[in-house]
Amino acid sequence: MPTHTQPSTRRARRRARRSLADAAGVAAALALAACSSSPSNSAANSTTTSTSTSATGQAAAAATPIPAADRSPAGSASTEPTVTVPSGTPPTQLESADLIQGSGPAAAPGDKLTVQYTLATYSAGKVIQSSWNGQPFTFTLGAGQVIPGWDKGVVGMKAGGRRELIIPPSLGYGAQSPGAGIAPNDTLVFVIDLQKIG
Repeated sequence: MPTHTQPSTRRARRRARRSLADAAGVAAALALAACSSSPSNSAANSTTTSTSTSATGQAAAAATPIPAADRSPAGSASTEPTVTVPSGTPPTQLESADLIQGSGPAAAPGDKLTVQYTLATYSAGKVIQSSWNGQPFTFTLGAGQVIPGWDKGVVGMKAGGRRELIIPPSLGYGAQSPGAGIAPNDTLVFVIDLQKIG
């Protein structure tokens, strides 16, 4: 997978045009933060794709495996996970690991998904947001309703599964901080529980 250290000029212009609309979207997302925030889309999409397989054998689109030493504990399904922010330099590519394997059909672009998630960031070094404090979050996979790291990293999950994603800024919020706890160009650590497809 090629590494992109600088956004293209076209991507930068597109991001600049979206910044006003994104600011309104972020404001709306932050207004919902009291009950449940969502990982909204505020970064440009990347066209880099590949497939890798996690330790439990499920395929994760556009991701490399999270090294075993950097993974959060699996915990138990239907309970809020513990999220561990790895030490050291954050990865520059999307990383993924299935902590609990689900069953049934795999999530694919166009599927409506219901999830619970917990978010930690490299800058904060701790959990800053969790849907477990409120209602589950629902979105359509691949429709641009969430950050690109989710649209790429959730593909292939099965209901009942728990997946950890380490999302670089290029697939997260980029240079735009959507709110407290997420610095500009922050690397995000999500643990996502897929509750339902459809």
